[in-house]
Amino acid sequence: MSHSYELKKGIFKENPVFIIMLGMCPTLGVSTQVSNALGMGASVLFVLFFSNICISLLRNVIPDTIRIPSYIVVIASFVTIVEMVLHAFVPAVYSALGVYLPLIVVNCIILGRAEAFANKHSVLDSALDAIGMGIGFTLSLTLIATIREVLGAGTITLFPVGGFSGVIEIPGLSQSPVRVLTLAAGALLVMGYLKAFFQWKSSREAA
Repeated sequence: MSHSYELKKGIFKENPVFIIMLGMCPTLGVSTQVSNALGMGASVLFVLFFSNICISLLRNVIPDTIRIPSYIVVIASFVTIVEMVLHAFVPAVYSALGVYLPLIVVNCIILGRAEAFANKHSVLDSALDAIGMGIGFTLSLTLIATIREVLGAGTITLFPVGGFSGVIEIPGLSQSPVRVLTLAAGALLVMGYLKAFFQWKSSREAA
């Protein structure tokens, strides 16, 4: 398959959230604000990219008997780097992501791509696969977070820059938000409707 396919498949055809349904725990847990979604998406993209490259480089060296533990050691090393960087430079996002940040180590998307792809393909293809899957995850997470925050809180929370507080209030919605969308039930509701939409879209393209 072409390099462009490896890059694009994670964004559309094999989107990890809406098509393959991986990484549901952080997807539903941190998608209450757009800034959290962007922070988690960027973290997963970083870890996925470098872990895929390392595992692809070591694929002929790692014995099959310790394959999964080896993947976890590699992934945990990059997760530690992400934690330290966020804690030092973006403490608000670090606190908001909470336990979901260290749980990237066992994220189904990262372990799944390591086992199903990086372990069997070249470094370039593994890197492109990681970028595509990481971008697909980030876009999906951001879409869910935007819907939940706009309708559930009437705001869009970004990162503060200079005199900008980072919070954009939506006129009308900020006074009368649909609070249920900020709860766990709201996350499942939004995810269900989006999954149904993407399933419908995929079935139309296949017809």
